[in-house]
Order: sequence, then structure tokens, then C-alpha cells
Amino acid sequence: MKADILIERATLNELPRLSQLFDGYRQFYRMTSDISGARDFLAARLRHKDSIILVARVGGESLAGFVQLYPMFSSVRMGAIWILNDLYVQRDWRGQGVGQRLMEEARIRAAQSGCIALELATEKTNTRAKRLYEKLGYTLDETFDHYHLRSLDQRATTSS
Repeated sequence: MKADILIERATLNELPRLSQLFDGYRQFYRMTSDISGARDFLAARLRHKDSIILVARVGGESLAGFVQLYPMFSSVRMGAIWILNDLYVQRDWRGQGVGQRLMEEARIRAAQSGCIALELATEKTNTRAKRLYEKLGYTLDETFDHYHLRSLDQRATTSS
């Protein structure tokens, strides 16, 4: 039998543990560990209320995972959307429904807030996450190609 999973909105009180989880998430994506930077980044998100961070507790214990959502708008669809930017479950709790519960709660809260969609991206090789997303009804965007300008110092060059 799986333990009860409680999903709550994060507060500054969870910042020390949430920063550790966020650092683990960043390391999963091959970034260098930076607990101090993680703490500062998350503290700013919580203070400025420019993202929604939901945390998962299993059996009333410490944080098992989190999801971070960023409010945005779709001009074409003329409505509010949330970007599900970060999902992370501590290794010990993977495969026990924590990620699914976080995703379900994100969907519920997005719908309650009047959003028309949730959008997310993941690495092409993250097959475990892709299986979860597809199980929950997410579909791969086959209409649009997404581009990134990784450095704002770059200048576009054109040939004459």
C-alpha cells in the first residue's frame, strides 16, 4: 500500500529542504551543484510570487518532490496558460506516485485558476518522464518547432 501523498503550495519555511531538492533537479540536468544559488532563486520566486511551487510530502515526512509552474499567456488562444517548468521527485520516492500526484494537482490548480492549458518540455531522452506525461494525457507538439536563443549577447548574422 502506498503512503498518503500531501500536495501543498510551498512557503519560505520549506526553503532549506526545497533548495536541496531544486539543486538535485538541476544536477539531474547536468548543472553544477549550487545550493546557495538555488536558495536565492527560489526565495525570489516565492517572494515575488512569479511562480507557483507545489511540494509533495509523503506520510507527513519531509519533502519528497516539487513542481514549479510559471503563469503565461497564449496570444493565439487568447488565454492564460501555465508553463510546467520543473518537476522533480527525490530518488527514494520515485515510482511511488509522487510525480503523478504533483502533476495532477498542477492540472487541478491550473483549471481552477482559469487556465486554458498546461505546457511543458523535457529532454528527448527522458523516457520515464515522457511515459508519465503521456499517461496523464499530454501530447507531443507536432505543429510548432521551438527555438531557444541561449545567449542574449549573440547577434544574428545574415548573408547578403
